[in-house]
Amino acid sequence: MKQLNQVLLHQDSKVLNLETWLETIGGKGLQNALDAPEAIIPLIKESGLRGLGGSGFPTYFKWNAIAEQVNSREKYLICNGNEDEPGTFKDRLLLEETPHQLIEGAMIVAIATNVNRIVFYINPDLTQAIENMQKAVKQWEECELYFKVSDKIQQPLEFSILSTSGHYIGGEETAAIETVEKKFPFPRRKPPFPAEKGVHGCPTLINNVETICNVSHILRNGADWYHDLGIGDAYGTKIYSLSGDILSPGTYELPMGISLSELINTYGGGMLLNKKFKAVFTGGPSNTLLTPKDLDVSLDFDSVTERRSSLGTGAMIVVSEGTGIVKRVAEYVNFFAHSSCGQCPPCKSGTYYIAMLLNKIDTGQARKSDLRALENLCDILPGSGRCALINGAVKVLESSLYHFKDEYEQALKK
Repeated sequence: MKQLNQVLLHQDSKVLNLETWLETIGGKGLQNALDAPEAIIPLIKESGLRGLGGSGFPTYFKWNAIAEQVNSREKYLICNGNEDEPGTFKDRLLLEETPHQLIEGAMIVAIATNVNRIVFYINPDLTQAIENMQKAVKQWEECELYFKVSDKIQQPLEFSILSTSGHYIGGEETAAIETVEKKFPFPRRKPPFPAEKGVHGCPTLINNVETICNVSHILRNGADWYHDLGIGDAYGTKIYSLSGDILSPGTYELPMGISLSELINTYGGGMLLNKKFKAVFTGGPSNTLLTPKDLDVSLDFDSVTERRSSLGTGAMIVVSEGTGIVKRVAEYVNFFAHSSCGQCPPCKSGTYYIAMLLNKIDTGQARKSDLRALENLCDILPGSGRCALINGAVKVLESSLYHFKDEYEQALKK
């Protein structure tokens, strides 16, 4: 268990008092950033830090795009804590228990990119997280380091805490921009990209909470330290939200690259009632399924992609033998149908019809023509929306059909 909770969920990071944070591990990364602002982005690039909200996109690349926008005095950073997807609950823990590593990381981003407005964008259901972040921000605003950052970027640094719309779609980066502008979270067409034209037309960077929480640690300890945390070719740690048919569900910060088998059996305590492992929804229900033949997979972005799946947010929803896959997929697609904002008709109507057909199959009322209709929808719907919601709904359906088509066929009327 020495691999567990080494950084982000370590006891030293679980601090609500700023003075305690600065007396232990806090402030040192921020001071290094203040001393050498030009070295921040190259260090983040060398570390290999990737977006931990689902994309796995190289973090430095997005930061560079914002830093290069030198003609804009106003720049925004949105720390995305919307987290509304079933099975994902890592950011809640970080916001509630480790607010200071997030705020310090965001201030380092501000120095690196000359951002002057930092928005902590938090799901309104996370009331304790909002309360703890409000108290933490107030502490920082009275701290000498806060004023040093303002001096470094040559304008006042402004914090704000914004409750999201509470909609799943509000986590999409352009929908987050709309929310900050006090509009309904309709995703925007891209281009222009947020780095060019975001909040009120200003360059805007959107990073996930977990991603930003890593920043102060990397600035304090260096790129080699971050590399050594991972296994094999993977770097750093990842917080896995483990749930489903296992004995010990919960959040586990572990080395990036740990095997699926070790996560489930060593840390998750194995399967409930000694049942056999059947499948896992990786990265939440908007991604694909892994099956028993994939238990050896290393849980990092590249290795999981090679298995036709995605690491996503790190959510792992485990399914045991005896649990119907069709019912699970129907539940998740119902969620997407309910969450569709309605801006794109193919998404709104497409998720509705997929959900309707899945519920029909699950209750034994469907025929072969309904299954064929589902397969046709998988072909025509991807890419038909402004955001990835419809793609996620189709992806989980397509994956379940690939691995468990026999369950669909058995549920049809004879």
